[in-house]
Amino acid sequence: MLHLSRLDLATDPAARRVVKDEAVSVEFAAAAGELMSLEGPNRYATGDAIVTGSGGERWVVSRERFDPKYVPEGGIAHGEPGTYRNRPNVVLAKEMHEPFSIARSDAGDILTGDAGDWVMQYAPGDYGVVKAARFAKVYRFA
Repeated sequence: MLHLSRLDLATDPAARRVVKDEAVSVEFAAAAGELMSLEGPNRYATGDAIVTGSGGERWVVSRERFDPKYVPEGGIAHGEPGTYRNRPNVVLAKEMHEPFSIARSDAGDILTGDAGDWVMQYAPGDYGVVKAARFAKVYRFA
């Protein structure tokens, strides 16, 4: 398995600019814990967002990342559990052609992907993994 480290998709000619559009269900952690996503463990702190995607996938977004990136829908106040939609934001993505792993951040949880899955770079040092089927459903090329 290929382990990716200090990846910079901004300099990778195979990287693509993509935008996600998805309404998700969100609850906020009452205590610290860990959620096992399809790509690996996601540790979270009190107040972090526990997100369920449109296909039932679950993952964690730290509260400091969640607040500027998601807006509530259906009349709920920001910070209440319910439905949220991501703000359109261009991020970098690269389709991988072999199994791989990457840390979500320095000393962060290790995520894994299969051939055909996508490694995501949300900001320098901030990574994710998206399964191929989910990528096709919720991302579009910018």
